[in-house]
Amino acid sequence: MLVSAFKGKHSAIKQLFSIPSKSHSHLFFSSRPSAANHLNENADSQIDEEVITVPPISDVIFRDGKKSGTYTRGDSTFYSLIEHHANSGDFSALEMIFERMKRENRSFIEKNFILVFRAYGKARLHHKAVELFNRMVDEYQCVQTVKSFNCVLNVIIQQGLYRHALEFHDHVIDDKKHISPNGLTFNLVIKALCRLGLVSRAVDVFREMPTVNCKPDTYTYCTLMDGLCKEGMVDDAVALLDEMQIEGCYPNPATFNVLINGLCRKGDLARASKLIDNMFLKGCIPNEVTYNTLIHGLCLKGNIDKAVSLLSRMLSNMLIPNDVTYGTIINGLVKEGRAVDALHLMMAIEERGYKANTHAYSALISGLFREGKSDEALRLWSKMIEKGCKPNAVVYSALIDGLCREGKPHEAEVYFLQMINVGCSPNAFTYSSLMKGFFQVGNCDKAVYLWKEMVEKDYMDNKVCYSVLIHGFCQNGKLKDALMVWKHVLAKGLTADVVAYSSIIHGLCNAGFVKQGLSLFNEMLCNASKLKPDVITYNIIINALCRQNDISHAIDILNHMLSQGCDPDSVTCKIFLSILREKLDPPQDGREFLDELVLRLEKRQRIIGAAHIIEVMLQSFLQPKSSTWDKVIRGVCKPKKILAVIDKCWGELFF
Repeated sequence: MLVSAFKGKHSAIKQLFSIPSKSHSHLFFSSRPSAANHLNENADSQIDEEVITVPPISDVIFRDGKKSGTYTRGDSTFYSLIEHHANSGDFSALEMIFERMKRENRSFIEKNFILVFRAYGKARLHHKAVELFNRMVDEYQCVQTVKSFNCVLNVIIQQGLYRHALEFHDHVIDDKKHISPNGLTFNLVIKALCRLGLVSRAVDVFREMPTVNCKPDTYTYCTLMDGLCKEGMVDDAVALLDEMQIEGCYPNPATFNVLINGLCRKGDLARASKLIDNMFLKGCIPNEVTYNTLIHGLCLKGNIDKAVSLLSRMLSNMLIPNDVTYGTIINGLVKEGRAVDALHLMMAIEERGYKANTHAYSALISGLFREGKSDEALRLWSKMIEKGCKPNAVVYSALIDGLCREGKPHEAEVYFLQMINVGCSPNAFTYSSLMKGFFQVGNCDKAVYLWKEMVEKDYMDNKVCYSVLIHGFCQNGKLKDALMVWKHVLAKGLTADVVAYSSIIHGLCNAGFVKQGLSLFNEMLCNASKLKPDVITYNIIINALCRQNDISHAIDILNHMLSQGCDPDSVTCKIFLSILREKLDPPQDGREFLDELVLRLEKRQRIIGAAHIIEVMLQSFLQPKSSTWDKVIRGVCKPKKILAVIDKCWGELFF
């Protein structure tokens, strides 16, 4: 335990400074002949061993120094040397200085130790700082105060050793009665508690401050607000904002940024925008962190246009966005299917001197391919190379995956080989993409060859790769091979994912083995906590049962689907519409069936799913009943939803 180090009393100076120095200054201030006099004319000769051990301080300079009180002439030189060697991290030189000062009974001041504590902090040697702190009084006759105590406490916290910091704090406060914590001490303790997630204890410490005449400052409030926000207690953090202003402590931009970040993470952009208004009223101007936080929050909520607008305002205010900001907006545009807009944005910001990183390029290349713009994606790849941006595994994988989606696995293989030649290791996603590409064009042998190559080269083979194999074999009608891979997955103790289950069920049903497919489906239901069927899986089973005219069983599956919280999609509706029109005598148009389905979803408060069914009905020229319309509209227009829309509009007033 760290506490044991607090109680130990060590007398050996060399134990304290037993750290290799960055630069040994053995010849500084030496009273002996210079090193040059000991050098042979031959450049290869060695420095005399005696010279190497010369102390760094001259005997002549400090000989017979006159004393005046506790100050001896020459002490300031020692102090300057300590500061110099502490700043450079030269612990060997510090060892000799401290040893000489102690031998000559020179006066040690607390500032000397604080400089050394900070040096230990930079070298990540907190235990040395603790040892030296415990020896200040007995060995160096230097009284410890709250300043040196806070310095050591901060060194431990800076290294992320929050529990050790709290142990050190408790030990010193209990053992050294003359040290009384001040505001900085409380701030450090609150920070450590918040980083450990012990926010309730941090609040207790915060409430204790006035009882010992310590007034919380802006940093105290900011630290506690950050801890509350990270624990999801955003409302409590916002309440502290009012409290701090009542107490006469005025917030700064950092305070508002913490709260805005917490609200954005919560998705409450309306309140975040109100805080911006409050920020202006308090005379705080939003800075880069404020804008970056808001832009990220807007992108998370899908308000990409507002994020782009805010980016323009940020640039007009001469504030510089960071890589995360640009990357977030570009990625958000790509996810919305607006890769071309993202490309134009990147070109515009590059004109301002911004250099796009590999993350932005990979998102753009992937997005352009998904939107069928392969030529633009390849041109962007060429521009990236021309600009000297070295592609990594993620960018290569995005390009290979895009070409495979376009049905060009052979072109993708060229870049795959190039990737290996430049020393960039393919990952599971790279191999999976290339395997899918060859399966897509019917070249199963090449896909299997890639699989074997991946295994031979000891690359990561996981259940995703196995899912690709199973899906590819089933897609090409090779059910036997798919079942062999399936058995291999089970033999390795891996849990197949939903894609693998759905693929093998689809393969079995297409081959006429519906009973076996149902068996696997029931196996999924038994493991619903780990492996929940999705709408695709349900559609496969429903379609297979309907093709066998087992409509009642298909409806049972639909009922189970609804009870499990999985909403039917357009494919589900079309399967039943087809059966009702083709298999029943007399045929039905399916209006009653879908209308009833809408009502069942509405009763379960799944209005979005109900609205999707309404959309399918309208596309199929099936008019819902007026009562159904009324219930769905009322569900959409419930007070909470209306208030949410109002809040959204309020948020857009700022943006």
